[in-house]
Formats: sequence, structure tokens, C-alpha cells
Amino acid sequence: MVNMEINSIIDSMQGEGIESLIIFKSANITYLSGFSPSSMSVIVIDDDALLYTSKMDMEDASNRSHIPVTEFVSLDNIINNLKGPVGIEKTLPVSIYKKICNQHDTKLTDIIETKRMLKSTDEIKYIQKAIDIAEESLLNIEICGIENEVAANLEYQLKSHGSIKPAFETIIASGTRSSMPHATISSNNLLSPVMIDWGAVYNSYCSDLTRTFIENEEQSEILSIVLESQKEAIKVIKPGIKASYVDKVARGVIGEYGYGKNFIHSTGHGIGIEIHENPTLSVNSNFKLQKGMVITVEPGIYIKDKFGIRIEDDILIKNKAKVLTKLKKDMTLNIN
Repeated sequence: MVNMEINSIIDSMQGEGIESLIIFKSANITYLSGFSPSSMSVIVIDDDALLYTSKMDMEDASNRSHIPVTEFVSLDNIINNLKGPVGIEKTLPVSIYKKICNQHDTKLTDIIETKRMLKSTDEIKYIQKAIDIAEESLLNIEICGIENEVAANLEYQLKSHGSIKPAFETIIASGTRSSMPHATISSNNLLSPVMIDWGAVYNSYCSDLTRTFIENEEQSEILSIVLESQKEAIKVIKPGIKASYVDKVARGVIGEYGYGKNFIHSTGHGIGIEIHENPTLSVNSNFKLQKGMVITVEPGIYIKDKFGIRIEDDILIKNKAKVLTKLKKDMTLNIN
């Protein structure tokens, strides 16, 4: 991260009355420095920014970090040298929070998470590359056989095409198991329909997609409702719109067809370094959408003991929604 960005964070700190900001969350360290820690690492921002990292990570951090790096020796020493009031993350472990509180006034802050919601040109390029990898990987596998074998083949393709790892644990749920939005992979034979939720990671940034492979007219009818819901939700996305309104539109379409109770999760979420970031697109979300946000839109209908269908795409907010995913949505299944 260039000095201009650090200066912007320091300006935000001053606006919140914070003299030092201490960062432990791995995703925030990666965002600020470009380095992904494998062991204890801390960033302190006061008049400038400094990354403390363990001996195991020093070489990697020195090669990758956009901000100065020094060896992590003692947490107590770092805390002793903080200037108060100290800004702390909401995810800070209680044990560390108590140590800081013993010496300094503290303020909970989401300065970094707020900055992370708006993606730079480079961040958008990395997310787009992660999407491209995910899409190409799916097109290179056969949707047949056993669930866990298909998942293994997909994850092999992800890595072969440039993903450092899957963005999250791949979901492949077929037959009646597809009615569980986050079903774990089984060793069962694939049955119709087949829901696949997967993503890639490129240069620390994630993609998140879902496609459902269908086989018959009943599933096709539910798919058409899900697609209409997604289409109408994407249509209203623009800067200034409340995230809860996008959720309301998606939910409204599904409700009109009588499946309101079968849409059992939020309409979407932000993506970036983490697979789930702000803003959330849910009924109670007060976030206002802004240019530069990258979000998912993923309505679904889940009918217990029958099947579930979800379609998920990744969206960049410009003056309106720009769909970054290109993979077709009406996937059909032929299980021999």
C-alpha cells in the first residue's frame, strides 16, 4: 500500500481521535502490506506504518510488503510503545485486548474494513482474474460420478489454472442434499440437480460463484424463478441504494411465486481478500452501495427433501451493476 493510502488511514484515525492503530487480523495485514502472514504478525500505524513479523516470515515479508518490516520480538514491547488512544479491531482476541487496556485508552474501529469495501483498480483486476480462473476450471471438469471426486477434480483445476488455493471449502450438493445451502461434500453418487459453489484466489483476492446443473422441467421452473430474482436485484444496483433494498427486490420476486419461505439466506455479500466482507445484502443491512464495491448476488430456493437451486454471480458497482462473471447460468445435467 502506497504512502498516500496510509496517509488516508491516518486522516481517518485523526477523525476518530485515535493516535495509534494496531492491526492483528490477517486479512487486514494483507490489505495494508500485500504480505500474507503465516505466523504472528502485527501492523502499527501512528505517524507512519510498520509491520512486525516473526523470523519465519521475515524473508517473505521483506520481499512482498509495501510498508517497512521489522522482526516481531515481544508483544509487550509493541504495546508499551503505542500512543493512546489506541484503535483496535473488533476481532481482537480478549487476551490481547486486556493487555492493551491495562496501559492505554482504546477505541473499537472498523477503519480498515471500511477502506476495504471500496476496491482499487488493481484489486478489481485480481478479483476478475480469480473469477476467470474459477470459470475456466469448472469448464474443464465433467459433472458426473461421486461428489467428493468432482470436488477434488475442480480444486485440482483451480490450482492448475493459477489459484493458490480454493477460496473456501468447495460445495457440491446433489439430489435432496442440494436443499442445504452449505451442505458438506459427500461420497455419494451425483444425483439431479447438482449445486456447485466454488471460488479461486488470485494474488490474495477471491471469487465466489454458484451454478446449479438441472435435469427436468420442475427444476427448470425453479431455476427460472431464481434467475428472475437475480436479474431484478442486479437491475436496481447502483451507488446510493441501500443493500437491504437489493435484498428486498430479490426476495420479493421469489415471494410472488410462493417460495418466500424457501429463500433462507441473504441475497449477497462483499468479496475481496476475504470471501465474506462488507457490505452484506440482507433485510437488515443499512449499508449504502458505493462505486468500487464488489458484491455477490445469489438468490436461491430450497425445498426440503426435494432439491435446492442457487445461482451466484460477482458484481462490480460502477454507475450501475457490472456483472464480472461470464459463465452461463442455465446449466443442464446428463448423468449416465
